[in-house]
Amino acid sequence: MFTRTVRPALNVARAAQQQSQGMATLREIEQRLKSVRNIEKITKSMKVVASTKLTRAERAMREAKKYGAANNELFKHTEIEKSEEQPKILYVGISSDGGLCGGIHSSISRAIKKEMAANPGTLAVVGDKPKSQLSRAMPQAFKVSFNSVGKDVPTFAEASAIADEIVKNGGEWDEIKIVSNKYLSAISYESGVTSVISAKALQAAAGFQAYEMEEDVSKDLAEFALANAIYTALVEGHAAEISARRTAMENASNNANDMMASLQLQYNRGRQAVITNELIDIITGASAL
Repeated sequence: MFTRTVRPALNVARAAQQQSQGMATLREIEQRLKSVRNIEKITKSMKVVASTKLTRAERAMREAKKYGAANNELFKHTEIEKSEEQPKILYVGISSDGGLCGGIHSSISRAIKKEMAANPGTLAVVGDKPKSQLSRAMPQAFKVSFNSVGKDVPTFAEASAIADEIVKNGGEWDEIKIVSNKYLSAISYESGVTSVISAKALQAAAGFQAYEMEEDVSKDLAEFALANAIYTALVEGHAAEISARRTAMENASNNANDMMASLQLQYNRGRQAVITNELIDIITGASAL
């Protein structure tokens, strides 16, 4: 008799507990869905901003490549003789401080490690991201580093300041290898190396010995060529970074949409289960009467 009296009450309590658990789960899914939806709005906005900046960066890159073409023509006709001694190499990694742009900084770090494994040298880095990656692997190789570069389209004044600092505090070097990202298209890039020789090597080149020049001329020309090469690398790397950020934000938005669809389906199933349980309780109670 006692069991018959208690059993309905236990069933009602168990049903209420299951319903409350179902509502709690639905509330958690709803909160997560709202959070993912807000993230999707942010990544979508960042993609639009990156798309707008990419047009400007591509325009600046096309203009900067003219400087790089002039450098290539200069070193193409110098006829530099290769020395039997191992040249002192200074590697300059060109990147930035910004994040949320995929593996744009890691590609520079990997390229520098690969180059230094083949031909050891010293290191100068532009950007905090590659600096933090390389400082753990080769802290003894660092000579100088730069930050707060690349927030906007780089200018020749910034490149000149970097070149001056490298000449003053970069130590002794016979050749500088600038490691930077090469812009291929709006969705792809790759790391590349640009070489710049010192004023001493430039003055000893056969192409320059054919003319009578003062020592200051070759020194100024070498520094100007270094600034040109750094400027081209900065602007092209900036375009590659904006492109990578746009792609990363597009992928993040797509992933957020997929997650929202999954959560919405999960929420609908949970809500349908709660409604079904409530209908069963109503029908069971009506049948008992």
